[in-house]
Amino acid sequence: MNIVILDAKTLGDDLDISALNTFGEVTTYQTTTSEETLDRIKTAEIIITNKVVITAQMMEEAPQLKLICIAATGMNNVDLDAAKTMRIEVKNVAGYSTQSVVQHTFSMALYLIGEMAYYDNVVKSGSWSRSELFTDVSRPFFEIAGKRWGIIGLGSIGKEVARVATAFGAKVCYHSTSGENYGQKYPHMALDELLQECDIISIHCPLNEKTQNLLNTSNLGLLKDGAILLNLGRGSIINEADLAGELDKKDIYAGLDVLTPEPIAEDNPLMHVQNKDRLLITPHMAWASIEARKKLLEGIVENIKIFMEK
Repeated sequence: MNIVILDAKTLGDDLDISALNTFGEVTTYQTTTSEETLDRIKTAEIIITNKVVITAQMMEEAPQLKLICIAATGMNNVDLDAAKTMRIEVKNVAGYSTQSVVQHTFSMALYLIGEMAYYDNVVKSGSWSRSELFTDVSRPFFEIAGKRWGIIGLGSIGKEVARVATAFGAKVCYHSTSGENYGQKYPHMALDELLQECDIISIHCPLNEKTQNLLNTSNLGLLKDGAILLNLGRGSIINEADLAGELDKKDIYAGLDVLTPEPIAEDNPLMHVQNKDRLLITPHMAWASIEARKKLLEGIVENIKIFMEK
């Protein structure tokens, strides 16, 4: 089999992908632009892509292509209808990053709740040394225990966040963006009610027509003072310009691991907020613990193995 990896860099240099060599000749590209894609897949039988887009036209001009392995759960970078018509199998990997995303959710929450950026600077700037006090309590922080944690999107990741938040002593509630996920063990809330009532809100829903621009200037103002808003779903679920404006208007905090576009544009309003200590942005890496990436590779290998055994 002629196997082509289009964006190996997204898997990390520390991941051993040699297991793929057992299936045939592997050609690895660290990154691939849209202009380069067709030329690189023309003779491929199997391609592996994380975010590189595969269009119907590309598939038509790659006559040997039999299998597309998506190195992710989301499949929106491949024209699935065209693949089905051309009898090209498309396989993703689900569930590999749940624990990694959950851990990152709490890393972000605890960083913001504990005012870590502020207190780190208090020490490193010498302010604490000059204070002659054994402690510094100049910036209040709160405990998760007893607070209300709202989850937007109670899928597998959302449920695990709910379990851990409950272990911290939080009172968990959720909002179903599909309008179908009811009857869970936690109380369901309308979106506006959840935004008004919760101390911590984390987003774990997919991006679709119902969640595009879900949080915007019409409802971000409902967040209570001191609220923590975390987005680990997709960037376009929150209107970033509206959030930037809200961060400079009122006492709220935000932690974002996903943005639109990615990487973040230099002129994104979030890059220019005045209250920078109330905003934490990480480069879409919540999914990427070494354990999660190993599970992802194992899933890709298994998908190819199953395909070749048919």
